[in-house]
Amino acid sequence: MNKNKLTRNILLGLLFGALLGLILPYFSQDVFNLLNQYLLDPAGSIFLRLIMMVVVPLVFFSLVIGISDLGSPKQLGRMGIQTVIFFLATSAISLTIGIVAAQIVQPGSPGLLGDGIAEDYEVADSVPIMDTLVNIIPNNPIESMANMEMLQIISFAIFVGLAMAMLGKKVETVKVFFTQANDIMMKIVTFVMAFAPIGAFALIASALGEAGWEAVGSLLSYFLTVVVVLLIHLFVVYGLIVYFLGKMSPVKFFKGFAPAMTMAFSLSSSNAVLPLSMKSAQENLGVSKQVSGFVQPLGATINMDGTGIMQAVATVFIAQVYGVDLTITQMLIIVLTATLASIGTAGVPGVGMIMLAMVLTSVGLPPDAIGLIIGIDRLLDMMRTAVNITGDAALAVIVDRNEKRRGEISA
Repeated sequence: MNKNKLTRNILLGLLFGALLGLILPYFSQDVFNLLNQYLLDPAGSIFLRLIMMVVVPLVFFSLVIGISDLGSPKQLGRMGIQTVIFFLATSAISLTIGIVAAQIVQPGSPGLLGDGIAEDYEVADSVPIMDTLVNIIPNNPIESMANMEMLQIISFAIFVGLAMAMLGKKVETVKVFFTQANDIMMKIVTFVMAFAPIGAFALIASALGEAGWEAVGSLLSYFLTVVVVLLIHLFVVYGLIVYFLGKMSPVKFFKGFAPAMTMAFSLSSSNAVLPLSMKSAQENLGVSKQVSGFVQPLGATINMDGTGIMQAVATVFIAQVYGVDLTITQMLIIVLTATLASIGTAGVPGVGMIMLAMVLTSVGLPPDAIGLIIGIDRLLDMMRTAVNITGDAALAVIVDRNEKRRGEISA
C-alpha cells in the first residue's frame, strides 16, 4: 500500500470510527457495548499488541546501527561531532518545550476523556533521580529487554554500537547481521501499519464511545497544542539558531527552504524529500555540497525534533488523562529516552507511534494508551516531517559557515 493511500485510509478509519463511537451510543448503549466487547476492543488490542511486539527489537537494532554508522570519534571528525551534538541538543530543546506547553495547556486534564478510562490504572511509584541514573546501566540486558526497561536497553545498545564502530572491519559480519535484523524490523513495521486504518477505526470508536463528546474537545486541545509547539520550534527556535549561529536572515532561510518544506508536508517522509532538501540548501541557502551531503542525510536519520515534540506532548497528555502527576525525574526520563532513541530511527510510517510506546513505558504509563491519539497522529505527521527536515537544513547552514570560517572548505 503506497503512503498516500495509507494516509487516506487511516483518515477514513478515523472519521468513520469517530462517527460510530459518538453516534451509536445515543441510539443504543447496549448495542455499542456488545460491538465494543466483541469487535472494537479486540481489534484495537490486537493492533496495539502488534506495535508493542516490535518496540524492543526495533529500538535495539536501530540504535546499534545508528551509533555504529556514526563511526568512532576519530573517524567522525570535527564536523560530525558538532553535527551530532547539535541534533541531540535541539531534540532535547524540542522535548522540553513540548513538555512545558502540555503542562500549561493541560489538554488531558482528568475527566475530559471520561472517568472510566483510568479507573483500573494504578500510578507507578516514583523513582529517585540518582537511582534512575544508576539504573541506566543494566545488570542483565536480556532481563531489561524482557521487562521493557527502555533506558537500560538504550544504554546497552549505545555500548554495542560504539564497540562496533571502534572495531570497524573486524566485526563487519556482525554489523551485517544487525543491519539485516533492523531491515526485518522495519519491514514488520510496514506490515503492521497496513492494518493501521482498521486499528484507528476500532481504537477511536471504542475511546469516543466510552468517553462521549468530552473526548472531542480534549483531543482537539491535544492536536492544537502539538501544532502550536511545532510552529514555535520551527519559526522561533530554528529562526534564532540560523540568525545567531548561522548569521543568516531567517526570512532568507525560510524563503529559500520553502520548496522542501512544502514537499515534506505532502510526503510525510524525511527520506523521500532528501534530494529536494539538499538541492534547496545548496542552491538557495549557499550550503556547500560537502556539508550538505554529510549533514542532511545524517539528519534524516538522527534528527527527529518534530517527532520528539509529539512524543512529549502526547506523554504528558496521556499522563493527565490517567490522573498521573509526572515528577521532575519522569520528565527528565522522557527527554533522555526520546533524545537517545532518535538516533537511528528511520523515517518509516508508524515508527513515531512505536517510539511513543517506548517513551510511555519508560515512565510507567500504559503503552496501550496510544490508542487515544493514534487516529489523529497522521494529520500531525505531515507537520512534524517539515520540522524535521528544516532542522537538518538549519544545522547545515551553521556547519557550513563554521567550516568556511576555518578555511576547511572554499567559500
